[in-house]
Order: sequence, then structure tokens, then C-alpha cells
Amino acid sequence: MSKFIILILSILFSSTPAEFQQKEAETTYYLIRHAEKDRSNSSDRDPQLTEKGKERAANWANILKEIDLDAVYSTPYARTMQTAQPTAAKNNVRIQNYDSKNLYSKEFQEATKGKKVLVVGHSNTTPQFVNAVLQQSKYEDIDDDENGALYIVKIYDDGSMEDSVEYHN
Repeated sequence: MSKFIILILSILFSSTPAEFQQKEAETTYYLIRHAEKDRSNSSDRDPQLTEKGKERAANWANILKEIDLDAVYSTPYARTMQTAQPTAAKNNVRIQNYDSKNLYSKEFQEATKGKKVLVVGHSNTTPQFVNAVLQQSKYEDIDDDENGALYIVKIYDDGSMEDSVEYHN
């Protein structure tokens, strides 16, 4: 009788219905816009972060501290690099640049497959990047005064995806 109970229990626990199984993401992207930039010189095409922006950049590292990031990507501008730096330092990874004119390229997909990746961009490129991953036009440009949106895209082994947006101010 006890062997029968053990057999039944092992069958039940080894064939848990799909809705009770937690899927583990194969690849996860965390995408943010750069923190507040210095707007004091309108002719400066590559402004630095303001003090508030530097605080936000440090806060992103704190918000993402529980995530073991494998890579951090940024456009090559001062404001995005400065936003990415505290998080890259906490994860002991160097910041890699990506081409904002060629979002979610095959090379990028191959380099980040199976990893947890932070991508720092701009008010237009961040939602465009998310849309490129999702292969749909779901998100519009970020308002110019919004610097606290965190987009998360998870890609599973079976090719399915899920996405969300969190706001941190």
C-alpha cells in the first residue's frame, strides 16, 4: 500500500499542470531612459547629468541590486553612460555601447541570449527598443520629463514573451 501511495505522489508532483509551473525567463531585458540631463546649454549635444540625474543613476543601481546583471548596454552619450555606470559598477561589468539606429540587431540578440541585461537609452530609443524586441508597436516615446520608467521584457525558451513597465520616482 505504501508503495502505491509513493507512486501516486511521484506521478502527481512530476507532472504538475503547466499553470502551476513557474516559467524561468531565458533572456530578460531591463530598459531605462537616461536620468535627468543638464539643460543649461541648449547647444550642448552631449550634456552631462544634473545632480538630480546622478542621484537617479545611483538609485537605479539600488532598484536593480537584487538582479545579477550579465551585461549593461548604453548609447555612447555622456548622459546614458553616466546613468549606466553605477549599475555596471555594482555588477562588475563594463558598459558596452549599442547602435541606437540598429536596435535589437541579430548581433545584439546573439550576444545577450540567455542573459539578464540592462539597456540605457533615450526618450525615443528606449520604447523603440522594447517594441523591436516585442516585434510590435506597443510603446510610444517617453515624455521628456519622465526619467523613472523601467521596461522589463522576458523572453522564454519557447519563444513567448511578457513585458511590463514600472515607474520609480
